[in-house]
Amino acid sequence: MSTINYDLSKIKSFIFDVDGVLSPDSIPLSPDGAPIRMVNIKDGYAINLAVQNGYGVAIITGADTENIRLRFSRLGVKDIYLKSKPKMKDLHDYMERTGYSPEEIMYAGDDLPDYQVMKAVGLSVAPANAVAEIRGVAKYISHRNGGDGVARDVIEQVMKAQGKWMNDEVLNSTSVF
Repeated sequence: MSTINYDLSKIKSFIFDVDGVLSPDSIPLSPDGAPIRMVNIKDGYAINLAVQNGYGVAIITGADTENIRLRFSRLGVKDIYLKSKPKMKDLHDYMERTGYSPEEIMYAGDDLPDYQVMKAVGLSVAPANAVAEIRGVAKYISHRNGGDGVARDVIEQVMKAQGKWMNDEVLNSTSVF
């Protein structure tokens, strides 16, 4: 049973911010000052399952590191927007190229740069530890903090609602994470 108050049968695409959503909002720095992001294995598994099951998956992040592109492209994500400012521009580009309408898109964000995108899509999702303004516009607030399974939470609920979770394709998948 889903805890999301939205018609999940409409969702065809998942879009995620990275910092504070797919990685924790506390990020260690390398000796040269570059951020080192941690990722959640269950998020990766769910993202890859979504791709394998025909969902659109995209990353829209203000971050600028090839490690992000490498991580998510290995999971099968083809639409990766780095250095995204403002994020609405990249959302419009993604929608124009893929043909998805706003009500078919889920977007997960945690901070002010995500605000406009969250108001523009059908299902806006925030981690439990998102800033107040983002929690205020989110249609669903995950019980998970950023970097601790937010993507898995929402992808699993959508796929269950659509009868695609624990089907033969999922059980026999060769998913990477």
